[in-house]
Amino acid sequence: MDKKAKDFNNIGQHVVSHADLPLSCPMPKMASWNAHPRVYLPILETGEATCPYCGALYRLENSES
Repeated sequence: MDKKAKDFNNIGQHVVSHADLPLSCPMPKMASWNAHPRVYLPILETGEATCPYCGALYRLENSES
């Protein structure tokens, strides 16, 4: 595994907002954008999603006012 992919796999958990939808991993602003193929994650139903490639956990913040 190359260093970029290894670093990306260690990023852990991210809090995202409705402005980040549709959610993809890796997200466009992530430094290691090419660590694995982009995959879109269904997060609206449960408020959480895990990337099947790197295991990053995404949590949707409650931004409804």
